[in-house]
Amino acid sequence: MERADRTMMYFGRYPAVIERGQGCRVWDVDGKPYLDFLGGLAVDSLGHAPPAVVDAVSRQAATLVQTSNLLYTLPQIELAEFLVSHSGFDKVFFSNSGAEANEAALKLARKWGKRERNGAYRIIAADRSFHGRTLATLAATGNPAYREPFQPLPDGFDFVPFNDVDALADAVTEQTAGVILEPIQAEGGIHLPSEHYLADVRALCDEKRLMLIFDEVQTGVGRTGTLWGYQQWGIEPDVMTLAKGLGSGFPIGATLAKEPFCVFGPGDHASTFGGNPLACAVALAVQREIESKDLVAHAAELGRYLSERLQELVLHDARLKEVRGRGLLIALEFHDEIARQVLDLLRDRGLIANALNARTLRFVPPLIVTRAEVDEAVEILAAVLTELR
Repeated sequence: MERADRTMMYFGRYPAVIERGQGCRVWDVDGKPYLDFLGGLAVDSLGHAPPAVVDAVSRQAATLVQTSNLLYTLPQIELAEFLVSHSGFDKVFFSNSGAEANEAALKLARKWGKRERNGAYRIIAADRSFHGRTLATLAATGNPAYREPFQPLPDGFDFVPFNDVDALADAVTEQTAGVILEPIQAEGGIHLPSEHYLADVRALCDEKRLMLIFDEVQTGVGRTGTLWGYQQWGIEPDVMTLAKGLGSGFPIGATLAKEPFCVFGPGDHASTFGGNPLACAVALAVQREIESKDLVAHAAELGRYLSERLQELVLHDARLKEVRGRGLLIALEFHDEIARQVLDLLRDRGLIANALNARTLRFVPPLIVTRAEVDEAVEILAAVLTELR
């Protein structure tokens, strides 16, 4: 850690150096095991060192790693075909991360607005939202604490309260091209939409001819108990962005769009490494593994079980406020600002999670997590809460 502090610009790491992982566990350089309910920030769909990923990396690295997007490759085509056939979208653009996927979506919205809405370019986003850390995605992020250190940011973004379709309607002007929302606000505290909110937003966008973008970087690929988060509310966006769990730890992002919104032409957008054969081969292997092992249904079942176990703690501990989430995207909120203190004690006892803010813990274990591992995690949490009394 001292060596890292001398050479790296990253801050806020866990005080542990992780050496290896297997399934839902990791071990530090001293051999201490941890049950991982952080999952690489909702990235490690298949857990650590999954055979499907190890095999895909080995086979593809020995065949073809990088060509640039000036050439066709079979892994890219096959992954695109899989994503299109398993969703409501027609075309895919591959990138390297969630922020890049969202950048592509925002560029699509601007070009589409220029062409179809008389030059409209503004995007409406939600308070508490999080869409990335590049300048444009920060500008679309509805958390002033993330934005303020980097002002002035690119213009063109308006913010409204999440779950308030009337406020959204009032914010629409002649300059509005689209709306970007997370189906569940993940980084902002795991806040769910009300029953009809997303359907009402879909209807409003249809009425006003606006592009509707769903940022599913964290909610996609089975995380919420359906393959895509939007499926739980019975509507489809015009554009969807993915990353995190798509490659189960291997960096890849994707922007999916319906045909009328696929307005990029030659030279409009590109990515040197985006969609390289190695990333696409891994992501395709991950999707096939999730499908063959029915991990989406497993995530729904284990997510309900984790929520029920946490709810038992809420009922018997006045310091706990509520449990929120869907599938294996779960928040536990405290009445007081003790989340980070609890987090440190969890780590000491061998459980890794993270604090979204001073009152909220997030649990996002791999989709392969077992009931026994859920029980183990809840028992560690219960012991920590007893210690804090």
